[in-house]
Amino acid sequence: MKTARLGPEERVQALASMAERELDVLVVGAGVVGAGTALDAVTRGLSTGLVEARDWASGTSSRSSKLIHGGLRYLEMLDFALVREALKERGLLLERLAPHLVKPVPFLYPLQHKGWERLYAGSGVALYDAMSVSSGHGRGLPTHRHLSRRHALRVAPCLRKDALVGALQYYDAQMDDARFVETLVRTAASYGAQVASRSRVVGFLREGERVVGARVQDVEAGGEYEIRAKQIVNATGVWTDDTQALIGERGQFHVRASKGIHLVVPKDRIHSTTGLILRTEKSVLFVIPWGRHWIVGTTDTDWDLDKAHPAASSADIDYLLEHVNSVLAVPLTRDEVQGVYAGLRPLLAGESDATSKLSREHTVAHPVPGLVVVAGGKYTTYRVMAKDAVDAAVHGLDQRVADCVTEDVPLVGAEGYTALWNARARIAARTGLHVVRVEHLLNRFGSLTEEVLALIADDPSLGEPLTGADDYLRAEVVYAASHEGARHLDDVLTRRTRISIETFDRGVRSARECAGLMASVLGWDEGQIDKEVAHYKKRVEAERESQRQPDDLTADAARLGAPDIVPL
Repeated sequence: MKTARLGPEERVQALASMAERELDVLVVGAGVVGAGTALDAVTRGLSTGLVEARDWASGTSSRSSKLIHGGLRYLEMLDFALVREALKERGLLLERLAPHLVKPVPFLYPLQHKGWERLYAGSGVALYDAMSVSSGHGRGLPTHRHLSRRHALRVAPCLRKDALVGALQYYDAQMDDARFVETLVRTAASYGAQVASRSRVVGFLREGERVVGARVQDVEAGGEYEIRAKQIVNATGVWTDDTQALIGERGQFHVRASKGIHLVVPKDRIHSTTGLILRTEKSVLFVIPWGRHWIVGTTDTDWDLDKAHPAASSADIDYLLEHVNSVLAVPLTRDEVQGVYAGLRPLLAGESDATSKLSREHTVAHPVPGLVVVAGGKYTTYRVMAKDAVDAAVHGLDQRVADCVTEDVPLVGAEGYTALWNARARIAARTGLHVVRVEHLLNRFGSLTEEVLALIADDPSLGEPLTGADDYLRAEVVYAASHEGARHLDDVLTRRTRISIETFDRGVRSARECAGLMASVLGWDEGQIDKEVAHYKKRVEAERESQRQPDDLTADAARLGAPDIVPL
């Protein structure tokens, strides 16, 4: 199988191809569920299209806690089926589907009460480990262990001595969520799916009651395409109700948005060799290792304002700082926060008004002939959601279709990753890059690292670090535009890399050099480079201003001060 490129020419060809002949399945929305659905459909032999109004993973799927986990807290809710399902998926991703992208991560759970809490929490974590192993895909992670207070403070010296009487340590997994989705999309395209970002569904085609296609606007070049399909899957997450409204159908369920914000702080501000998980009055708080940083999150509050750019308010930031500082010996301050990001969880509305009580399970419905809707769920179980969505679509097809095979379909970059990782010292010697650079590339691209190295071989200047963000090489910016579907500066600084949250200037220093590198692939002139840089700076300033506002309403108004996209 040849790995697909997602360059500008391929995007144009994909749109034209989708409009030429009727598809079996058209997927709307390229978050993790939509991308997974496209991969599931195409690997069953169905002709498949995937359209996304903005960039891959530009909504919820690039703004998560970046964890692949079973949901330890759902055990407390006695939701054993959801936890078992998620633990199986976690094991598959770690061992088979995406070992280059999904990595083990340890967490410390401080105990605050002697006796009963160790027994209660320890029993839960022991069950968590047992369910993982029983899934048949959990043997790659270490099992939990009980720690005394002294031992816990050696592992995590950042903790206040009076904040714990002991601790439990257990393992889960993490990934870069936006990169994971982009890799899913490329995998689907490599198996024959036609995929196009910046392609917005503005209406549906109907024949009587049946939905037979979609009207898709090319946001980049203008123009509109009619794409016909036997079945359409609405996988638009928090936009589910908006998409349903295009056919005058709200559907059989309602999706509510819950806002979660995260802070990114430098690694040296929290002295620990392990992540932390803390209980709050509303949910749980994670302190997650993230390269040379920590991610602290998250909140869980209702949100009914702008879905494209949920804003973090000053109150949100203070909430997280207050709770994490309750256990830290050296408190974090606002000045030490490098990055802030906010995302929306698509929750299925239930009887309770509290978003933390709404269902994280998913639902698939067939509200009208020709249209399948999938919503809810959690990142870890995207593959199960995709399978259920395609199963529902298959019921509407007048043909025999193979069963789901994605349990055995590694994502691009996974094949050969382990062998390349073992040879990383040789690769470093061959290319002249430091071995740490090679490790960085392998853990972002897997075996596709060779494509990035080929760019450097052709132009050695691309092997230099990016100005203002020296964790990343200049070649990664070019590769994002030529192979990964990046169309704008924001796509690279926010999703193909994480420069927008990993630097104190939020990527402003890197912006012009980055835009210049993209220009060579996308054909930008100096005027377009200037537009891209100006747009990005406005976005950063709007986000900073929103984070100074006291509440959601004022934060949302401030964030909307920057336009959404740079027209070419």
